[in-house]
Amino acid sequence: MNVIAPFDIADYLDTPEVMAEFLAACLEDENPQVFIAALSTVARAKGMTEVAKKSGLGRESLYKALSPGAHPRHDTIRKIIAALDLKLTVAV
Repeated sequence: MNVIAPFDIADYLDTPEVMAEFLAACLEDENPQVFIAALSTVARAKGMTEVAKKSGLGRESLYKALSPGAHPRHDTIRKIIAALDLKLTVAV
């Protein structure tokens, strides 16, 4: 019997460029929870412990900020983005 492992996009987010493209695509959705979920996925791909340490957030606080239904503050999102070695920009 063949067992198929569940698909996890985090397994494919292996470079900063891929992570940035994934987040940019999710940011286009009207629902802000799509971006928060994507940010959580990218943080998992990078390593939650590393992201927590680099962002200055505790691991528990990081998980809470990125949990479904959460409404993280702008400064929290900026810290997480910076910890991922990414930059959030606006373009025409």
